[in-house]
Amino acid sequence: MTVTAEAPTVAPFRFFDLQVVRTRRLGPSLLRVTFTGADLDGFHSGGRDQSLSLFLPHPGQDAPVLPAAVPGDDGRAWHAAYRAIPAHERAIMRSYTLSGRRRARAGGIEEVDIDFVLHNDGPAAAGPACRWAEGARPGDRVVVLGPAVADNAAVRCRPPRDVDHILMWGDETALPAALGVLAWLPASVSAHVWLEVPHRDDIQPVVTAADVTVTWLVRDEGGPSALESLAATRLPDAVRPYAWLAGECGTMKELRRHLVRERGYDKRSVTFVGYWKRGLSEDALREQPADA
Repeated sequence: MTVTAEAPTVAPFRFFDLQVVRTRRLGPSLLRVTFTGADLDGFHSGGRDQSLSLFLPHPGQDAPVLPAAVPGDDGRAWHAAYRAIPAHERAIMRSYTLSGRRRARAGGIEEVDIDFVLHNDGPAAAGPACRWAEGARPGDRVVVLGPAVADNAAVRCRPPRDVDHILMWGDETALPAALGVLAWLPASVSAHVWLEVPHRDDIQPVVTAADVTVTWLVRDEGGPSALESLAATRLPDAVRPYAWLAGECGTMKELRRHLVRERGYDKRSVTFVGYWKRGLSEDALREQPADA
């Protein structure tokens, strides 16, 4: 079996002004927001776990407050200008995975979907992005920093050539990414997948051509942890296995350690992406060293 995913040679990104079209609950913990924009024909997703930066307004603002783009800037000057805007004024920046992109039938309008995880333990526990999503209405304005080419560095899942087997784990924050990867896998690939959600009604349909074994871990049912479930599973004897892990940093590191130490995975064959860390906001997580 062969999965070809060469590393990108260029990774240009650009800003897109978007407006909310509609929202839809996918489950107790999940909300899908659909956006459109006049220049979305220039948005080119790389599929899989394509990530982007979403800029949201503060309550009372009509649109996100951002500095002007700097021609030829590698991003550092713009980011410095962004940080110079007072925190209570500058746009709220969060990282998300693209959940879907299509051309709507009516009028050929381009649309993109972003799925938000909703925290059900009270408004005080919900972050600004969660609160924004729950109150989103058609016409609300946001800005996305997204890819202008399909082959871009914000796609992290890149299995090596001639991979024997793929192992995947993701929690609810990584569901769009995991489902995107599964939809991309060809029929020649086999995979074992663990997907973790708070409630059974958060389970989403899996569409894939690959030979996949999916285990859903539902936290409010008191089942085994991701590490316990994975450790108890007999995996195929593979010469070139690959693993993709995404979600809460602590769980991801436990799983990576198990794969390398107990299963003999080469560290270079394990892609891991920390979307959040227990006890920290995304802003605080951004400030931490990469190896923290």
